[in-house]
Amino acid sequence: MHFVYVLKSEKDKNLYVGCTHNIYDRLKYHNAGKVSSTKSRRPLKLIFHEEYLDKYEAYRMEKYYKTAIGKRELKNKINHCGIV
Repeated sequence: MHFVYVLKSEKDKNLYVGCTHNIYDRLKYHNAGKVSSTKSRRPLKLIFHEEYLDKYEAYRMEKYYKTAIGKRELKNKINHCGIV
């Protein structure tokens, strides 16, 4: 099982999209400051995730969600869930 996940910075309120096979360990890794792109944006909160059986599909979706169209679609999914 692989996950595409979205973290929200409690500091600057921006979102971060990532992909992993262990979502909770990855969140701990982010909040420990071990990821350079989120190190200065801690603390981070997991606000959304999707599960994929195929890791290549998960990484493809992560890449898509980092595009302009993908960001809009992702924000719509998150807003529809009432998260942000």
